[in-house]
Amino acid sequence: MPRPIFYEYWRSSAAYRVRIALKLKGIDYESRPIDLREGAQNSADYRTVNPYGFVPMLEIDGQRLTQSLAIINYLDLRYPTTPLIPAVAAERAHVVSMSLAIACDIHPLNNLRVLKYLKNELGHSQEEVDDWYRHWILEGLPAVEAQAKARSGAFMFGDGPTAADVCLVPQLYNARRFDVPLDDFPTLLRAEESANKLDAFAAAHPERQEQSQ
Repeated sequence: MPRPIFYEYWRSSAAYRVRIALKLKGIDYESRPIDLREGAQNSADYRTVNPYGFVPMLEIDGQRLTQSLAIINYLDLRYPTTPLIPAVAAERAHVVSMSLAIACDIHPLNNLRVLKYLKNELGHSQEEVDDWYRHWILEGLPAVEAQAKARSGAFMFGDGPTAADVCLVPQLYNARRFDVPLDDFPTLLRAEESANKLDAFAAAHPERQEQSQ
């Protein structure tokens, strides 16, 4: 069976999520970098295989999968060891809700294409763009903290990593790049610390990817 092919960009939050999931599942894959800053995602070749022109995309089992949470859900069903999404309905909804809050409410407003549009097409200064970034993270994280706190353990839900932690760690990595204060989120910081002690999270870190060098 051919190795999965993972189209990614080293600093993409969405790609970072899937990279963590692949490593937690112990899946060997081939990385194919797509340089977002150079616009490689808009090339005709890439658009042919992925009409969305986003990363990540995972070629696996004869499928071309897009959208990070859809990929993680596929991997969880295909490789059920180390489950990332609980099977019990209420627990599943809780974990998926926290994951979506990060991946769909906070992250899209801080996406590179949004930031570039603010600066290039709308003419905002870099300082204004950075303020935009920080605003939306600080708008979203308090609710995630409150939701996680009630059922957290070492991680956002209980004492093992879930899809929520897989979404959280890349978001906090980016928050620090923009000097977002995080002291008001002790539950999230505890979960991040627990996650980053695991080899899979450490190996998926952006600075440890070859294309980051």
